[in-house]
Amino acid sequence: MAKRVSVDRWMFTVTTILVFIGLVMIFSASAVMAKERFGSAYEFLLKQLVWAVAGFVVMTVAMKVDYKHLQHPALVFSVLGFTTLLLISVFFLDRAHGTHRWFHLGPVSLQPSELAKPALILFLAWFLENKANAMDDWRNTLIPAVVPTAVFWGLIVFQPDLGTAIACAGITACVLFVAGIRLRYFGYALAAAIVPLYFLIFHVAYRRDRILAFLNPYADPKGFGFHIIQSLIAVATGGVTGLGLMEGKQKLFYLPEPHTDFIFAVTAEELGLVGALTVVILFAIFLWRGTRAALRTQDNFGRFLAVGITSMIVLQAFINISVVLGLMPTKGIPLPFVSYGGSSLFVTLMCVGVLLNITKQAE
Repeated sequence: MAKRVSVDRWMFTVTTILVFIGLVMIFSASAVMAKERFGSAYEFLLKQLVWAVAGFVVMTVAMKVDYKHLQHPALVFSVLGFTTLLLISVFFLDRAHGTHRWFHLGPVSLQPSELAKPALILFLAWFLENKANAMDDWRNTLIPAVVPTAVFWGLIVFQPDLGTAIACAGITACVLFVAGIRLRYFGYALAAAIVPLYFLIFHVAYRRDRILAFLNPYADPKGFGFHIIQSLIAVATGGVTGLGLMEGKQKLFYLPEPHTDFIFAVTAEELGLVGALTVVILFAIFLWRGTRAALRTQDNFGRFLAVGITSMIVLQAFINISVVLGLMPTKGIPLPFVSYGGSSLFVTLMCVGVLLNITKQAE
C-alpha cells in the first residue's frame, strides 16, 4: 500500500493559530481608532479578514502544486522582472505618509516590497541549486547571486524603507549560508556596507533619532523616545496574565500604529506574559518545522526555498518583537501573520503554502 503523504500539520496549525490571534488583536488594537476615523469599529478587522481568506485560498492552492514547477527559468525571471517593475513604478505615484511604498487600487493597497522577499528567495533557490561546489567563485556565483538583492535593496531604501531592505539582505544571507558560502564573505559584505549604512542612518534625521531613542529613550521622553517608552509601558503593565482582551490603555492614542508595528505590545498588555510567550513559542515551532523541512528535503532547490521562507518569517518576527521590547531601534517591520497589513499577510500565506508543499515531499 502506498504511503499516505500529508503536509506538516504542526506548521499548518501554527500558521492558522497565529492568523487567528492576529485577527483578534487587530480588532482589539484598532476598534477605538477605527470608530473615530471611519465610523466603524470593524474597519480594519474586516479588511484583514478578507485578505486572510484570500491568503488561505492561495496557500491551499500553493501547497497542492508541486514546488518543482517554480524551478522554470522563465517563471523565475518573470517574477524578478515584474517585482522590479513594481518597485520602480511606485516612485511615479503620489507619496503616502512621506514614502513611495504603496499602490492604491480603490479599497485595495499593495506594497511591492512585500513581493521582493519571495522573489529573491525564488531566484536564489533556482540560481544556487547546482552551485554547491562553486561558492568560492565570486565572479560567476557570488556576484550574480547578490545582484538582484542589491537592486531590490537600493530601490526599497529609496522608497524609503530601510527595515525591509535589511530584511531582504538577511534572507539572502541565510540562503547563502546554507548554500555553503564561506564566513569571510559575510565579513567583506559587512565591511562594504558600513559606509552606506552610516550615511543612511546618521545623515537622515528620523533614523538618527531612532538610534538615539534606542540608546536612551528617556533623554527625550515626549519626543523621539516617546514610542519605545509607551511600548515598554504596555509590556510591563500586562504582568503575567494581562489586563484582559480589549482592556489595554496604551493603544488609546499612546502607541503609534498599535494594530501594525506595535501589535505585540498590545498583546503583551492585554494577554500578559502568557499571551506574549504563546506568540513567541508559536514562531519557535514554525522555525523548528521549517528547519526540519529544509533538512529533510532531498533537492537543493527545495532546501533553499524552505530556508528562505522560514528565515523570511522568523527574521521579521524577531525584529518586530525585539523593537517592541526595546532590544533594537525602531523599524517598520510587521509581525508576520499578526500585524495588520493585507499584502503582507497574503504574500506570507502564499509562501507558507509553498513551504507546506515542500514538507509534503520531504519524507
